[in-house]
Amino acid sequence: MLFDADLSDLPQAMRWREWMGRVEAAIFAAPSPVTRDVLTKLVGRDCNFDDLICDIREDLRARPYDLVLVAGGYQLRTKPRYADAIRVLNNGARAAGPPALTPTELLTVTAIAYLQPATRAELSQFAGREISRDVVGSLKALDLIAAGPRAPMPGAPYAYVTTRKFLEVFGLASLRDLPDIERLEDEGLLERQQPEADLDAVLFAEEEDLEEHWE
Repeated sequence: MLFDADLSDLPQAMRWREWMGRVEAAIFAAPSPVTRDVLTKLVGRDCNFDDLICDIREDLRARPYDLVLVAGGYQLRTKPRYADAIRVLNNGARAAGPPALTPTELLTVTAIAYLQPATRAELSQFAGREISRDVVGSLKALDLIAAGPRAPMPGAPYAYVTTRKFLEVFGLASLRDLPDIERLEDEGLLERQQPEADLDAVLFAEEEDLEEHWE
């Protein structure tokens, strides 16, 4: 069955609204963020996709959810003020924010985000104490990190990288959205023994209420 992306038989205004509906419906139905490349297949070649996204966001102003760009794709997430109502239902909806992490786990995944690919030995050297296999295993189980290439050193240990899930749960469109590492160093937040709350506050200051969003 042929899919008519251009909708050239419709007036411009109707065509634009149909494109908006298609894109929003595709994002709504997807279990994970949908990339721009995928969504542009739903609209005509003369569609200004950035303007279309802006119009969808404007349409959602009065709705209980927002259109956000995370992990390289678009996703609908409920607004923070409705979090309590969703919790009352207890119907399986999950918080879109980061899981609970220990200070060591948070330091480790942060170090991997900036240094990747990084071996466990390099992470231990950075932290000033041994990063155990249990810590790495816990982060892998949460799908926040994954084994990357083997490092060119004796024993060829695995070097670790962050995953798309890392971007998704921390509300980052890409790794380019990480704060400058110099900023964290200047504020002393990448030093050993840093309390979890302070590091989390600086890393994700722009996503301060992210944990209140739901999918």
